[in-house]
Amino acid sequence: MARIGIVTCSNTTQDMGCSSVGCLADLRSRGGHFEHYPKDAPLELIGIVSCAGCPTIVGAEKILDRIRGLVAVGVEAIHLAACVVHLCPFKKRYEDVIRQRFPHLSVVAGTHAPPPGMDEAQMGEFFKTCVKETLHVPRKTIVETVMEKMTPQPGTPS
Repeated sequence: MARIGIVTCSNTTQDMGCSSVGCLADLRSRGGHFEHYPKDAPLELIGIVSCAGCPTIVGAEKILDRIRGLVAVGVEAIHLAACVVHLCPFKKRYEDVIRQRFPHLSVVAGTHAPPPGMDEAQMGEFFKTCVKETLHVPRKTIVETVMEKMTPQPGTPS
């Protein structure tokens, strides 16, 4: 049995609403970056954690706290989710510090396969386009909403 942990991008999962459905679908079907596991051995998803956020160049070690929690419950392989692989400027540093601190872990760069008709590079560009579009949707801050509600509107009694 392979005991697997997945590390996602906190910006993608927490700010942009990714629910890791692509990662989990390929884990269940042994597609994408899960197809190299023996077909006759079960895969067990032990946990999914997000990174600690964009840590600056000196803070990539923050990922180790997240990984340590997975190692404590017996994870054998860490998969960096497709969002980390294609969007994270710290991906290489994360891989390096994980391998350094936990040399017994298998670190795999990837989870789900590209959509039909795309290769890995095209999927990366597709992800970047989707992120840009997601981040450019007009959205109010909580301050703007509160101020709007506190400011009397013309024609309403005060």
